[in-house]
Amino acid sequence: MELFAPDSGTVAEDEGPPAPVCGRPAAAEIRAAVRTLIAAAGDDPDREGLAGTPARVAHEWHEKFSGYSVDPDALLEHRLGEAADYDDTILIAGIPFVSTCERHMIPIAGRAHLAYRPRRHLADKPALVALVDAHARRLQRQERMTTGIAQTIDRVLKPRGVAVIVESRDWLDAPHAGRSGIAMVTKCWLGDFRNDSRLRRELMESLALRAGFERWAAG
Repeated sequence: MELFAPDSGTVAEDEGPPAPVCGRPAAAEIRAAVRTLIAAAGDDPDREGLAGTPARVAHEWHEKFSGYSVDPDALLEHRLGEAADYDDTILIAGIPFVSTCERHMIPIAGRAHLAYRPRRHLADKPALVALVDAHARRLQRQERMTTGIAQTIDRVLKPRGVAVIVESRDWLDAPHAGRSGIAMVTKCWLGDFRNDSRLRRELMESLALRAGFERWAAG
């Protein structure tokens, strides 16, 4: 089942992702917080299997949310090339990501598809992959992540059009296990993609062909 969020059109002035309201706590504070959560779960944070868990979580926490220390614009600004005579759609499809839902802090995994129609500048594929990762490694709503990626590409590359489509599945906790893995798709169209239904249709057809090829290749 796919749940389609409303398409985004002209976006209000971008305020960027929410900034942390305070500095990050020290590793010792994170370890103490994890010990509290282990105890809240009903277990003993000092038992052998859990004794090292607070330190491991403290390390992983910084990696998991490293997107807060990354400037998404800089990822593209330093990796721009000239578009030369190329002015057709560029599609980078199937970029995998893992993020964290801000409501219940459960993992979200999925794929992002990015397309743009260059005016003067191109961004290389690794930079766009890094852009998705930077937005994903934050507490997120998928809708905001989709729009944020599109706005970054639009702001830095200044192309004639941008399209971002994000597919994800989340894993809900036990009381909602029957709904686990429900798919969600969000889309943001800017510029030419917003104004031209033919371009949107061609892009969706390209993604459908790619999905069909993947199924065929998988046997």
